[in-house]
Order: sequence, then C-alpha cells, then structure tokens
Amino acid sequence: MTTRRDLLAGAGVAALATQFPLRAYAQAKDSVVIGMTLEPPTLDPTSGAAQAIREVVLQNIFEGLVAMDRTGKIVPALAESWTVSPDGLTYTFKLRGNARFHDGTPFSAHDVKFSFERAVAPDSTNAQRWIFTPIAAIEAQDPVTVVIRLKQPTANFVYGLAWGDAIIVSPATAADNKTKPVGTGPFKFARWNRGDRLEFERNADYWGPKPALAKAVFRFIGDPQAQVAALRAGDIDAFTNLSAPEAIPQLKADPKLKVTLGKTEGETILAINNAKAPFSDVRVRQAIAHVLDRKTIALGVYGFDLDYIGSHFSPLHPAYVDLTGTYPVDIAKAKSLLAAAGFPNGFSCTLRLPPPAYARRGGEIIAALLAQIGINAAIEPLEFPQWLERVFRGRDFDLTVIAHTEPLDIGNYARDDYYFQYRNPEFKALMARIDTTLDEAERNKLYGEAQRMLARDAVNGFLFILPKLTVTKADLEGMWTDWPLPLTPLAEVRWR
Repeated sequence: MTTRRDLLAGAGVAALATQFPLRAYAQAKDSVVIGMTLEPPTLDPTSGAAQAIREVVLQNIFEGLVAMDRTGKIVPALAESWTVSPDGLTYTFKLRGNARFHDGTPFSAHDVKFSFERAVAPDSTNAQRWIFTPIAAIEAQDPVTVVIRLKQPTANFVYGLAWGDAIIVSPATAADNKTKPVGTGPFKFARWNRGDRLEFERNADYWGPKPALAKAVFRFIGDPQAQVAALRAGDIDAFTNLSAPEAIPQLKADPKLKVTLGKTEGETILAINNAKAPFSDVRVRQAIAHVLDRKTIALGVYGFDLDYIGSHFSPLHPAYVDLTGTYPVDIAKAKSLLAAAGFPNGFSCTLRLPPPAYARRGGEIIAALLAQIGINAAIEPLEFPQWLERVFRGRDFDLTVIAHTEPLDIGNYARDDYYFQYRNPEFKALMARIDTTLDEAERNKLYGEAQRMLARDAVNGFLFILPKLTVTKADLEGMWTDWPLPLTPLAEVRWR
C-alpha cells in the first residue's frame, strides 16, 4: 500500500497535472463548479438510498418541513414553527404561506399530506419508511396548518423529518422527480448530462433569502488522480469529499486552494450477510472481527488515524459507547472460532466493493487480513448502481464495504429486510423501547445497550467514521466542513 500511495502522490499526480496544465481560470463570481466522486442514480431522494442523491438535491432543489444545519441542529424549513401536545402524540406544523414549487404551484398542507402518505404507500420506494410509520393520521387543517397524529410517542420523529426521505413534493410533478426534479428550494433543476455533470440555477421566486450563486454545476469525477488534477488545474472550484488523501500535502501547499478535514456521521463497515451461511454463524462473524485491524485499514486508505468504532454508532452522539476493544486483533482466537464453526481451513467468499476509495482500497486490505485465517475473499468491483441493485436491494452478497452516512441510523438493524439481514427479536424490542422513550438520559442508556448487543453479535465489521476531505479554492466560502447529513447547501456558498 505504501508503494501505491507514493505513486499516487508523486508520479501519477504529476503526470496528470501535465495532461491538465495549470492555467488561469476565469471564474464567474455568481457560479460554482463542485466535484463529486459518485453520480446520483436518480434525483429523487424518495426513490432510493444513495447518498449522492441527497448530497445534490437536499436543501437545494427539495426541502422538508424542517432542516438540519451544519451543526446538526434541527431548524425550520417549510414549516416555520411547530408545537407538540403534552402527550407527545400530536404535532401541529405552521407552514410558510409564501413558498411555491418551481413550476409556480403554491405549496400547502395538502402537499405535506400527499408526500407523507406517498412515503408509506404499498408501492413506495422510500428507503426510510420508519420515519413515517408512527403516523396514525394527517390532517390538512387549512393551507398553512398540518396536524400529524402519531400512534405512540416517537422520540426522533422531527429528527427524521430533516432527512432527504421526508422532502415535500407536489402531486403534479412527483412522478417525474427522478429525472426532472421540481421542489420548493433555492435552486431549480436546469440540465443533467449523465456521466458528466448536473446543473442548477437560482430560483428567483424562492421564499427565503436569495442565494448568492446564480448557477451551480456538479461534476462527477470518479478517478482520484483526475480529481486532484481538476483541482490543481482550476477546472473545479471545490471537491466535497476527495478520494485521494495521499495528495492532501500537495494540495495544502497550493496557496490557491484550501483543505479542510471534517467529520461525518458515516459509520464505515465491513457489511456481512447475516442470513447466508457461513456468516449466519456468530462464531464466523466473531472470527472476522478479530482480524479487522482498524488502524492498518485506516492508514492504508487515508494515511492517518481515524475515529474508530466498535458498533454502529457515531462518537459525536452523547450516547456513544467505545466498544473498539470488544474484539482485539487476535489471529489465534479467530482461527479457533472458525474451527469451532466447522471451518478449520477457512472458506471462500466474495467481497463486492462499490467505487469510493475507502471501499476499494479498504477492501483490498481487508481481503489480505481475512486471508490470514484462511478466508479467501474474492474481490468484485461494482459500479454504484450495480451495488445498489445487487447488494443493497437484492441482498446478493457475502461481504461488502460501505459507509452509512445517515445520522442515528442504528434503527436499521431492527429491519428484518435490511440488506445485512440481522434478525434479532431482542434487538427489535429494544429499539421499540428507544423509539417511545422521550426522556433523553434514559434513551441514551438504552442506546448503549443496543450498541453492546450489535458488538456482541458481531453483526458487521465496525471500522471507522468516514472523514470528510473538502478542497476548495481559497476564496470560496460556505462549504460545510462537517457532514451531520450528507448534503451541500448551495445557498450558503459564495465567493469572497
């Protein structure tokens, strides 16, 4: 891995810089070009789970009743205020009366009712239906008042409404949002050249403050070396999550660029198909946990230490429990567990990897670590649409590497149909208690129990929190350093 990093940081980057020579880049001060590693498969965040969808459209094209700011705080969006009944069952949202969809249609309480009922309909493709399942009834009391009654108190109800899965859409345009999104946000969809770029333009009729940018372009650049070359050449103004950490020293030394290292909510895991033999045997999963040297993986991928995790929970949350010592690196113990499970000589399996560098590079290291105990993990690279179809939706995999970037998403482990197929009635009952526990201290205690249960069962190989490497031109301001949610609010971006 050292040789590879050296090559990328030296000869490879230098060669690409020659192909894309540095030049003066005349940047219009009312537009921006932002680079991304992955292209979204669609532009409708209610149609799939891909992070890239939310990154480009949430708080840009589409809005929810509430939003999350850069600190992780819940703030008003299409709902200017809300109240909760003393029993925690009735939420009354007062809506903005001056908001309109991009096609000119006025936004109203009926759109909220339509959007949420659509999210739980039998044919819904919404990846986070848990946000809406507590709802017993929705009443559009008048155009600017919507009343939502819940089946039981739900501690994280408003929190879930900030996710991209809870955007408000218009009945007139919802069916076409995958390719021609129409929302209420500060930017409007202009065009999408698949495989290359996505263009937005300022919404002159936006209900809120007018964005400084008149135009924004998202460029899709998957190759890490090409990302660096584009930044150095001035072809892009920012990169939201750089895939070439080995180039950071060079980029930091460039006075025309600014580099920030932030945090995300991205629990990066070696995901395991718990319903498929031999991984359905907890001893096999525990054996895997004993060989996953987190530091070796992090240094191989990024070249520096990260925030390591021992369960599916962010260290930024007050309920976090450090469980990284649950399965210390112990090759002898791992071999013993495999033998007890009936695999003294190991076995063969597949390791299907999506495109991000943390997955591809990390997967190579993980395969080498697993080989120490006789697990021959054949690497199969997949493009992200393939990964979504085969692994996430089809559950056709043995092992994979992925970062789960939604905040507080430990509840996914209570979903029997979720792609790693962990089915534990005890955990489901615990999550049900958490969801209805309104006292924060008690809820955090229960979150601790949930983390320990996942660690005990070695459900997945819990690795580290995904860092956020952002590179921008020195005079570009407003890009988020941290990602409490994976999004890039263009209304906050401006040139100095």
